[in-house]
Amino acid sequence: MFVLDDGQRFVIPRTEMTYPGHSMKLHQNAADAVKSPVDHVMMDFEDACPYEFKGPQSRACVVEALTSLDFGKKVVTVRPNNIRSEFFLGDLEAIVQGAVDRFHGIILPKVHGADDIKYVSSLLDNLEKQAGWKSRIQIEALIEIPQAVINAYEIGSASDRMAGLVFGIADFAATLGIREIVKDQNVNFHYSKQAVVVAAKAAGLHAIDNVYLPLWRRNDPPEKVAEIEAGLRDKNVGSANIGMDGTWVIHPQQAAIANACFTPTEEQVGYATRVLDLYHEKGGGSMPDPQTGEMIDEATVKIALMDLAKAAQAGTVAQSYLAEQAAKSKAITGYDILEQMRRVM
Repeated sequence: MFVLDDGQRFVIPRTEMTYPGHSMKLHQNAADAVKSPVDHVMMDFEDACPYEFKGPQSRACVVEALTSLDFGKKVVTVRPNNIRSEFFLGDLEAIVQGAVDRFHGIILPKVHGADDIKYVSSLLDNLEKQAGWKSRIQIEALIEIPQAVINAYEIGSASDRMAGLVFGIADFAATLGIREIVKDQNVNFHYSKQAVVVAAKAAGLHAIDNVYLPLWRRNDPPEKVAEIEAGLRDKNVGSANIGMDGTWVIHPQQAAIANACFTPTEEQVGYATRVLDLYHEKGGGSMPDPQTGEMIDEATVKIALMDLAKAAQAGTVAQSYLAEQAAKSKAITGYDILEQMRRVM
């Protein structure tokens, strides 16, 4: 999770919007709360930035955006070129020295193993000290090559700067020789996606799913738009069901659907609160739900707590109620699942 505002706020993003860093217009759109209703934005020096703009031109644009635009409550991150690129060091130096305390993290692409994270964390130690940072830059790592999937837990636990792991489907598919990355991706990439989820949660981090590439255009007929939106929804519901906390998006048109897929519905919140209240009213143990006949026990309570933690992030459940219920669970089990999984500060 991202820890913000001097430790007073944390964010587990439902939507991380990536866009080319060399376009000031795109920065302005990303900062706009109405045009881009996402939890997190990522300015990209890597794949989305054409070669002709890499280096000083894109760096100057990103620094200007970071120092002149108000991104509100969004998590603001930058993706530099990968550490084996000739552009990496210049990218990192430009943003850390040129935009002090104006962004929250970097997304590191093409990570191979824990040593990559340790190297970057050490660089950030020095650059932050030289530039006079008061906050601390956090890291999300892109898991997009087979070595990274195998090493995902070590990557996630390599530095206390780590906030999350992101599954990158396109580069991962390329290394495996897979052409189709849109249809049935939650089936075809199930192992790799859930490996990222398990590693992230074991390291106390959030897990973010890959982008959904199809976008509708203004002149597309309604049935085409509906087909693309249904595909986006199905993909994200599926990834939420295997434990992903959110997803990358590549256009604001994807934001509303993606946010909804990673936010408990009113019905789910109602069920979770009813189960928690019933469980503690009856004194715990194992019991049938009088409405559904399903068994309720402490494991059910933990599922409900995790759902309500997501709802609290979205502002639909009071943090005080969540804390009260977590404390009751801890009194029974000896531990707080929300603390263990870093769903709270």
